[in-house]
Amino acid sequence: MSGRLAVGSRLATSGRTLFNGSEDASQIRSAYVIQQDILLPTLTVRETLTYAAQLRLPSSVTQHERRQLVEEVILELSLKEAADTRIGNHAHKGCSGGEKRRTSIGVQLLSNPSLLWLDEPTTGLDSTSAFQVVKTLRDLARKGRTIIVTIHQPRSEIWDLFDNVILLSRGSPAYAGSAKECLPYFAKLGYEMPPFTNPAEYLIDVVSIDNRSEEAELAARERVGRVIAAWREHCNSALNEKDASGPLTTTFTKSSAQRRRKNRTSLIQQTRVLTARTWTVTIRDPMGMFGSLVEAIGMAIITGWIFLNMDGSLTGIRSRQGALYNAAALQGYLVLLYETYRLTTDIQLFDEEARQGVVSIPAFLISRRLARIFIEDVPVPLLFSLIYYFFCGFRADGAQFLTFFGIILLHQYIAVCFAMTCIACSRSFAGASLVANLAYTLQSMGCGYFIQANTIPIYVRWTKWTAYVFYAFGALCANEFTGQFYDCPYEGGRSNPACKEYDGDFILATLGFPKDWVWRPILALLGFAIAFYLGAGVLLKFWNAEIVMARARPTNMDASAGKEKMSARPPEDVRTIDIRLESYGMDVEKRSLRKRWTKSILNPITADFRPGSLNVIMGPSGSGKTSLLNSMAMRLKDDTATRYKQYGSMTYNGLIPAREVVHSICSFVTQDDDALLASLTVRETLRYAAGLRLPKWMSKEQKMQKAEEILLKMGLKDCADNLIGNDIVKGISGGEKRRVTIAVQILTEPRVLLLDEPLSGLDAFTALSIVDVLRGLAQEGRTLIVTIHQPRSDLFGLFGNVLLLARGGHPIFSGHSTDMLPHFAGLGYECPEHVNPADFALDLITVDLQHEAREVASRKKVRKLIQSWTPDAFPVARTGSITTPAELGSMAREPSSFLTAYSILIRRATKNLLRQPDIIIARIMQVVGLGIVLSLYFAPLKTNYFYVQNRLGLLVEIAPLYFVGMLNNIAVYPTERDVFYRDFDDRVYGVEAFFLTYISITTPFEILSCLIFALFAVFAVGLQRDAQTYFIITFNAFCMTSCGESLGIAFNTLFTHTGFSVNCMSVFLSVAQVMGGVLSLEIPAFLQAWNHLSPVKWAVGNMAPYTLRGLNFSCEDWQRVNGQCPIQTGEQVLDLYRLNHNPEMNIMALGICAIVYRFLAYVVLKMERERWIGRAWRKLGGGKKKYTARLLHDESVRNSTIRHSTVRNSLARNSMARNSTVRNSLA
Repeated sequence: MSGRLAVGSRLATSGRTLFNGSEDASQIRSAYVIQQDILLPTLTVRETLTYAAQLRLPSSVTQHERRQLVEEVILELSLKEAADTRIGNHAHKGCSGGEKRRTSIGVQLLSNPSLLWLDEPTTGLDSTSAFQVVKTLRDLARKGRTIIVTIHQPRSEIWDLFDNVILLSRGSPAYAGSAKECLPYFAKLGYEMPPFTNPAEYLIDVVSIDNRSEEAELAARERVGRVIAAWREHCNSALNEKDASGPLTTTFTKSSAQRRRKNRTSLIQQTRVLTARTWTVTIRDPMGMFGSLVEAIGMAIITGWIFLNMDGSLTGIRSRQGALYNAAALQGYLVLLYETYRLTTDIQLFDEEARQGVVSIPAFLISRRLARIFIEDVPVPLLFSLIYYFFCGFRADGAQFLTFFGIILLHQYIAVCFAMTCIACSRSFAGASLVANLAYTLQSMGCGYFIQANTIPIYVRWTKWTAYVFYAFGALCANEFTGQFYDCPYEGGRSNPACKEYDGDFILATLGFPKDWVWRPILALLGFAIAFYLGAGVLLKFWNAEIVMARARPTNMDASAGKEKMSARPPEDVRTIDIRLESYGMDVEKRSLRKRWTKSILNPITADFRPGSLNVIMGPSGSGKTSLLNSMAMRLKDDTATRYKQYGSMTYNGLIPAREVVHSICSFVTQDDDALLASLTVRETLRYAAGLRLPKWMSKEQKMQKAEEILLKMGLKDCADNLIGNDIVKGISGGEKRRVTIAVQILTEPRVLLLDEPLSGLDAFTALSIVDVLRGLAQEGRTLIVTIHQPRSDLFGLFGNVLLLARGGHPIFSGHSTDMLPHFAGLGYECPEHVNPADFALDLITVDLQHEAREVASRKKVRKLIQSWTPDAFPVARTGSITTPAELGSMAREPSSFLTAYSILIRRATKNLLRQPDIIIARIMQVVGLGIVLSLYFAPLKTNYFYVQNRLGLLVEIAPLYFVGMLNNIAVYPTERDVFYRDFDDRVYGVEAFFLTYISITTPFEILSCLIFALFAVFAVGLQRDAQTYFIITFNAFCMTSCGESLGIAFNTLFTHTGFSVNCMSVFLSVAQVMGGVLSLEIPAFLQAWNHLSPVKWAVGNMAPYTLRGLNFSCEDWQRVNGQCPIQTGEQVLDLYRLNHNPEMNIMALGICAIVYRFLAYVVLKMERERWIGRAWRKLGGGKKKYTARLLHDESVRNSTIRHSTVRNSLARNSMARNSTVRNSLA
């Protein structure tokens, strides 16, 4: 209806959508709230809304009015307390999920739309916040706006706010009309709503198909069919009446359209606002901003050191050429890679804003460069030029330096503009980096350094004029060599023919550049920068990212709902666990370069969670529910900026468990289903999980049988052979994914199961089905603890113990659900009979931030509730059956053995990868594509003087496979790493099994691609066409790719900020290439020692002797010196470049280097996962803060807490008796 879907072969529409009688929606100011929150994590809520107001409101609105509107929206959406909190992301926590959802709604409200579409706006919100949001939308509708909302499970009060309702059943309308007439209409059909029932839940139950049994499903299908047929008949009769009265038509006048165009934000205003926003975001991303500056400084210092104070000898002249190429090409390549990665995240917000018509393409492109001109675009090339130019010892002339800086500055702009072009071609990093890498390879081929410009084959020679590196390298060479005469050891100077090689003009001619080649290429570079940015704009305009329908499954419902098969077991048959929190709280300490501050997340909580029932944690957004679950599961991990401070005690049957015990007997189901592999089916997922998670004493057949039992238990039989799916490939429904995630966790029969928002985003029927599953699991003797935002009315009666938290982590109530309403009644707050008790409690403890007077009153009420709660109000007895530490410790579960885990992981990974052909093609084509480009430019290799440079250039161009390995890793490893991290936290398998699996899956593709690459490099290009040369090139290509992959594993493990990793790795790889032995011939001794760690050194060191020895070179008359060719044999080339060494030793060193790199990558992964540094620091006594006395896991506190918790529990009397006996005996 909103026109956001691209109509194509997979999507066909019928009928029309009319806006005031017209199909032209462009004349309507509309806004669309999508389910996903696309927000900038470094901005605060107020800043996000302020920028949205400046972009979306017409220019006629003053700044004062914009600020006032922002504050009103903040109050309307109850965002006052979070207004100055950053949005945050998974790495840096900020706003809660509910606060992000309300911020997304606020952004759209600020566009002042006449028509507002909202897709599941209440998903992830607590029931009070959901009610306030819908009430705000109703108030907007009363002011003349059209509001269209999709909603899953509204509370009963929300139903009363609806004006019109469209009820759908599997895509067919069951009702569409006034909300007031809806219930009477269904009553006429024979579906009278019982008293004290939520109308929305009742109607959804009426039009849902209950497939718990064949009889129920048949009856439901018949009922739904009758309802749909009745509505179709009703519509036909109403349509005939409407046709008789005549059609309604409305047209837009030209003046109204002109007024709307006038009210749109101007290009200047968009550019100004986007520039300010981008500036703020860039400044607040220190890892990204400093990464660029550190890259420039590090690259300049290290490579400048490599080329330090080059002399005027022939070796120095060769090094000058390498130094100029390094400045012209490699520095720009690093900027290109990093900007491409950064754009993969930044482009998402632009796509959404452009889709809504808020931001124009010119404004986005211009503002991005304006915002970074003084923090990146100019400082990066300036710092690089200042350091690198004078380190290398180029001509000490002011004009020459400014020309050098100008060329580097233009190259910086070309790189960032070309990155925009790459991301316009493909939104994924794998695709965009493939475009960037292959295009840049073409650039380096045509630049005139690796291949003498005049020897490029005729069919691709024209590409040098389209290669901006050709102009940059040529301009730098002309700037350095024109008119220069270097240190010729012979007398006579320029007039001596023997000194020809020392003449700058001869050097330029040898490189194939024309005379006076400075200002013309500079103008060409400027043209390239402009052309790339304009090209990116055209691609963004006509090749935009549209929303398309994925290939549909035959059905899109939760076919598993209600088909669970649970078996309740008496408590004496299982070992049950009672969890008690005693004054349990948590603070978080945040640290930055300037200050350190502490924020209280959970205030002291005393609560009991008993086995056999559904223990529920409820509270508004920001009350610390997720933090409490993560803390109880011991999943919180400190980092350099954040330290979690826990205090109080958590006991299992009166005993404090070790971390290993908690991880073994406690399973944790997170809010998302990211741990599921999209390309596996439900049955495959459970079978692989069973093989990995179940104990080794079980046979394979028993494990498979267990997986099938869980499949039936969770009601997943009907979707067992469907793919899990993701955003691209449509798979099972959201409810089914939730079931699969829960099923994976209960395979091991965990005694404790923690679930974070298992009902979020599910419709009422599916939510009820999931709760039935959870109740069945609890009745099997497990301790279940669940956080819930919006429970439907008939769920509250199913709850066991309830913990109610107010915002800020303050406990309001903890006890059995049946005691909650009497507790509040005793404080003077009676729950009406027709109100959902859960909604009533959440309303009671939520501060109303929409109006100042109501805020004061509600804060006073919440403070009173906090102060009135005492943990001893509802004493409970311990029910768990484990009584000794040894019994508790015996439940610790060991991860799967290496052989077991590896055999299963290799099968799982192979199947998952083979079902993703795009990744396989990308991995292979990165390497093969380089081989094809080498063939185009180097074939056929000859033996004249020009081809001395070309043959060495070919060897150097094989070195970028180091980069290719890194890019292949970035495209695949981060996703695999995240799945492994989740499994590792569950203690499923160890680092070794994952690491070897990753190697086993990626290595065959590396070998295959390198074999194909060598075919092009040897037989097509024209190296010695024999088996020895073929396999030598294959081995070198494989080792280089492998080293790049290993480096990617190490850096992407150390840094979760992939952009920062790309910058660090790029510097590392570029320095290795420069020190390979061709670009620089005079490397300082210290760096030469480090160079022994570089695979490029050993690769060039073995390929050069194998491919050059025994060759004889010819030359033309004008190139002769004293009647002889400057270089006559391959051995002379090797001597000049100091490469005439033992190639067998070098090839062996390269193989050792590849093995060492992979081993170091393993050590880094092992160190990070097992936290070697933190453990060593604690053993050395480091990190002792004033908080140590309060930490839960400090040994002295642990022992003390065990004693005190034992006294507090049901064994208190015996303990007191024993103490009395001791005192008497001492007396």
